[in-house]
Amino acid sequence: MRHGISGTRRASVAATVALTAGAVLASGAFASAARAAAPPTPTVTAKGGFVMNDGTAKTLYGKAADTRRSTGSTTKIMTAKVVLAQKNLNLDAKVTVQKAYSDYIVSKTASSARLIVGDKVTVRQLLYGLMLPSGCDAAYALADKFGTGTTRAARVKSFIGKMNASAKSLGLKNTHFDSFDGIGGGSNYSTPRDLTKIASSAMKNSTFRAIVKTKSTKQKVTTKTGGYRYMSWTNTNTMLGSYTGMIGVKTGSGPTAKYCLVFAATRNGRTVIGTVLTSTSATTRTADAKKLLDYSFKK
Repeated sequence: MRHGISGTRRASVAATVALTAGAVLASGAFASAARAAAPPTPTVTAKGGFVMNDGTAKTLYGKAADTRRSTGSTTKIMTAKVVLAQKNLNLDAKVTVQKAYSDYIVSKTASSARLIVGDKVTVRQLLYGLMLPSGCDAAYALADKFGTGTTRAARVKSFIGKMNASAKSLGLKNTHFDSFDGIGGGSNYSTPRDLTKIASSAMKNSTFRAIVKTKSTKQKVTTKTGGYRYMSWTNTNTMLGSYTGMIGVKTGSGPTAKYCLVFAATRNGRTVIGTVLTSTSATTRTADAKKLLDYSFKK
């Protein structure tokens, strides 16, 4: 009799264990399914967009990612990349600000680092002036300094040639530059995917990374008379300090380009990098980038 009761109890216990195990497995399956459910794909205002995992180059989002568009001042990412790729680069070398640089920004109504003719600024300072306030005068100075030729026009043409050679070396098929700052003659274009790849490559340089994550800087420069003055520059990328993990990289705008942004952020050791082109305003390009970053970090 005892054996029969024992057997019944064993059967009951076994059934209970089986039911419990089944419930655990089922709940685990539901949990896994919930985790596996992809976040909803965001809707962005920009006509083109692309985001990738910077560590693996895996595509996380794309919208007209390979459609050629005007890039505005995001062009300056390549300007900086070319400068930083120069052999035996001396970031502390002095460059004298020429009247031509000042005349250029006036004639183009271009964004400016407010460089003053006759001042001597370092290459490093010009890179800050290029990337933070998006100075087209700083871009001109760098192209004049690092191009080759006996005339300024020849040096600028040479520098733009280096920009195109750099794009080609990255295997980019949909990118072409006809200017050092994005104010081109109609043949300055790239795509969200290509620009993201350019930025990813540029971000491998420690000087570039340090510059593009800087919210503002005050730089001491030498004046024409041998004295000194301070130049203060603020980054046009308002996501720095307002989006957790934001580390760069560059805004852009223009009559054709509208509003653009190349952006990168790191969270929990994971970096995502992307681009939005042809958004409708400075506000919407930031909103677009935030949506894409939020989405990408959830994937």
